[in-house]
Amino acid sequence: MNFVRNLTLRQLQIFVVAARHLSYARAAEELHLTPPAVSMQLKQLEDNVGLPLFERLGRGVALTGAGELLVHHALRILGEIKDAEASLQSLAGAETGQLSVGLVSTAKYFMPRLLAKFAQAHPGIDVQFTVGNRESLLQKLQDNAIDLAVMGRIPVEIDAHGEPLATHPYVLIGPADHPLRTARRFDLQELRHEPFLLREEGSGSRRVAEEMFKNHLFTPARTISMGSNETIKQAVMAGMGIALISLHTLPLELKTGEVSVFDVIGTPIERTWYVVHMNAKRLLPAGVRFREFLLDEAAPALAHEFSAWLPQPVTA
Repeated sequence: MNFVRNLTLRQLQIFVVAARHLSYARAAEELHLTPPAVSMQLKQLEDNVGLPLFERLGRGVALTGAGELLVHHALRILGEIKDAEASLQSLAGAETGQLSVGLVSTAKYFMPRLLAKFAQAHPGIDVQFTVGNRESLLQKLQDNAIDLAVMGRIPVEIDAHGEPLATHPYVLIGPADHPLRTARRFDLQELRHEPFLLREEGSGSRRVAEEMFKNHLFTPARTISMGSNETIKQAVMAGMGIALISLHTLPLELKTGEVSVFDVIGTPIERTWYVVHMNAKRLLPAGVRFREFLLDEAAPALAHEFSAWLPQPVTA
């Protein structure tokens, strides 16, 4: 199979967008093309490959096995070309370039403010960010689809390097009128009759909650799984139960007094934010500047915004 000499970068770009949307019409909209033009380019790519890349499922499409394989290679090819372009731009000494940053969902509550501050200081650098779960970000790092990722654990699954940015506290929250909202340093067992609201299986937040239960020899009366931090916060405010949640997801709810932070012994549970990149990735000047910016700015910015909401130590 020798299709390299016949394929074009435009075909790969169209293929990657179509694979992301699984819709020719939505790909055409993003690329400012007509659906027939997208279909024609993808048909030519399939002819060059010699295998179908998409299969129709009702009104939609899905990637075939060959499509799943090719999309990772296409992302890496396009990523390398982006890196080459940025490297050539950096030779001029100008502070320009593009940077792609991946965020786990919990980080989306504070990272946009840091990104905005960086953009003001470095207007020539175009920073784009994408939000996804841990597994999707690890794949994007491997595919060279993103330059850096911000997440709560250094990945051991891939050959990557992580540097600590800031502490990442998890706190127990309940409704604003909960009877224990003003209690000091009470035991988790006091909440044994409460329903606990947890993230879905496999999420980092759920793993932290389950570790807390194990360490405290605690069994909740009932657990309810929910698919997002926003759903959990709304449920807590509605009085449905208690939740262990990242303090950094609560800026608005704390300022408006819509939730209570419990002063439970053993909390807050301290974790760490990390900025991660592949060991094989040579960060270009834009990436180096942004990483250094995060290492300098993330910890003081988060401490300034959230430290007042942490339970204070008891004084004698």
